Amino acid sequence: MTTRLHFPAAILAALLFAAQATAASAGTHAQASAAPAQGAPLRLGVAGVSHGHIANITDNLDKGIFELVGVYEADAGYREDNPLRRKADASIFYDDLGRMLDETRPEAVVCFGSIKDHLATVRECAPRHIHVMVEKPLGASLRDAREMVSLASRYGILLLTNYETSWYPSNAFVKSLVDEGRLGRLVRMNVFDGHSGPVEIGCAPRFTDWLTDPVLNGGGAVIDFGCYGANLATWLLGNERPVSVTAVLHTAKPGVYPKVDDDATILLDYASGVTVQIMGSWCWPYNRKDMFVYGLEGYVYQKDATHLDVLAKNHAGKYDSVTAPALPSPSDNPFAYLRAAVRGEITVAPTDLASMENNLIVNEILDAALRSARSGRSIRLR
Repeated sequence: MTTRLHFPAAILAALLFAAQATAASAGTHAQASAAPAQGAPLRLGVAGVSHGHIANITDNLDKGIFELVGVYEADAGYREDNPLRRKADASIFYDDLGRMLDETRPEAVVCFGSIKDHLATVRECAPRHIHVMVEKPLGASLRDAREMVSLASRYGILLLTNYETSWYPSNAFVKSLVDEGRLGRLVRMNVFDGHSGPVEIGCAPRFTDWLTDPVLNGGGAVIDFGCYGANLATWLLGNERPVSVTAVLHTAKPGVYPKVDDDATILLDYASGVTVQIMGSWCWPYNRKDMFVYGLEGYVYQKDATHLDVLAKNHAGKYDSVTAPALPSPSDNPFAYLRAAVRGEITVAPTDLASMENNLIVNEILDAALRSARSGRSIRLR
C-alpha cells in the first residue's frame, strides 16, 4: 500500500505569535530581547517533580535539545529526592516558582506536578512571557483550562499539552488515511487506553497521592486515560466539538481507589455523523493505547506506536499490516517540538494535537463526561 503521510506541524495560532512579537518589541521581559543562537539548547524550567512522567526529562537531558536552568518544587522532601536532583546541581532547585523564573529566566517551563498545579504555573509564567508545556490533560477542570487559555492568549505565550500518543508514528499514519479520504466518510472510532492501575503497576506514592485525588487530578481513569481518546478524536475530526457526551464511570476496586473512578466509558456524538467511544481504564489486564477508526469504505486498527492493520479504499477486501515510518524531527520528540515552536521554526495550528484549542475541547469533553456520569444522562454541548 502506498500512502502519502501528513504529519502534525506544531502548536499555536498566528494571533499568539503576533502577541509574542509585540511583547518582545516592547521589552516586557529581559529574555524576550535576547535571541538565542541558531540550534542552541532551549533554556528550560521545570515546575513540579512528582509526576511519574518526569523520566521524559532525564531521558532527554543529554541530547542537546534543552538546558535545564531551574526546577521548582514546593515539597522539601521531593525537592531533595527526585530523578533531576541526581543529574543537576542543587543550586538550580527552588522552593518558590516566581523566584525560579526571575533568577533563571527560562524560555519555557514544563509542568510535572499535579494537574491542578497547571493553572498556578501559567499564572506565574504568562505575565513573564514564558511559554508553558503541561502533561496531559490541559487542566484539572474546565474552569482551570479556560483561565489558562485566557492567560496564554492575553500574554501571547505558547500553551501546549503533551501526550505520549502525540509522538506515535502510527497515529500520524491514521491521520494521513483520514485526510486523504482513504477510509471513506468516517462513521466510528473506538479508542482504548490504560493499564491495570497506577498502584498496581508500581507508581510512586508521590504520584498516586494526587493522581487518585478528584481535585488534584480532576477525576480518576476518566481524566488520566479518557483525555487520550478525546484528544485524538478532536484531532482526527479537525476540532469538531461533539453534540453530546454520555459517560458511565465505575470504581471496580474501591479498596484501592476509594475517591475516584477506575473504569470509564465515554460516548461522543457528532453532528457530522461520527460516533466515538472512549474506553479509559485502570482495570485492563495489560497496557494498551490502541484505536479503531472506521469509514464507509475502509478501516484502520492502530495497534501500538508503530504497527497498524489497514483496509483502505479500493483494496478489494484485503487488509495490509503496516509499520508506520518514523516521524520527522521535530515531530518525533516533545522537547524538540517545544523548542521549535518557541523559536518560531514551526507554526502551531489550532487543530494540532498539542494546541490549546484542541485541548480546551478535550477539557469540555471531560467536564461533560463527569457531569453525565453524576446525572445519569447525556450532556449536550452548546
